Amino acid sequence: MTQLTPDTQEMLDSLRAAVSEALERKQRLGHYAVIWQDGKPMLVGEDAPDQIDQQSPGGQALD
Repeated sequence: MTQLTPDTQEMLDSLRAAVSEALERKQRLGHYAVIWQDGKPMLVGEDAPDQIDQQSPGGQALD
């Protein structure tokens, strides 16, 4: 793996912290989250719908 510059590493760490905080907040509020896993969107959380609508709002398929 290539070494990141200190500025780039700081930005990456900030983004990871922000995402972690957002996911934790959603979990505490009981909201589901949409994450990308294995090349597909995944709904995670107790209140997540059973299926993802396979059409995006623009009419293009998600898979």
